[in-house]
Amino acid sequence: MKIARVNNINDTIQELKDKGLWIYGTDMEAPKYYYEEDWKGPVAIVIGSEGFGMSRLVKENCDFLVKIPMKGKISSLNAAVSTGIVIYEAVKQRMEG
Repeated sequence: MKIARVNNINDTIQELKDKGLWIYGTDMEAPKYYYEEDWKGPVAIVIGSEGFGMSRLVKENCDFLVKIPMKGKISSLNAAVSTGIVIYEAVKQRMEG
């Protein structure tokens, strides 16, 4: 798995799209849960900052937005935790075939 930190996320999103990747972003207001998506193809995952999420432009540049279910008074997760949850689903789907 490749992990990258970049200077301009919107330029990088476009470069990845040009190379055939689907861009998924996490957002609490997304219409679908992360486990409802197909993660088997070439994907890049954008995780927003803790408590603030992603900028409007980054959200607009994502092909899909997904959310992680929250229970009780929890309003956001640590970025590393969110990343682990989504990547686990992608790996699980790929292992299942």
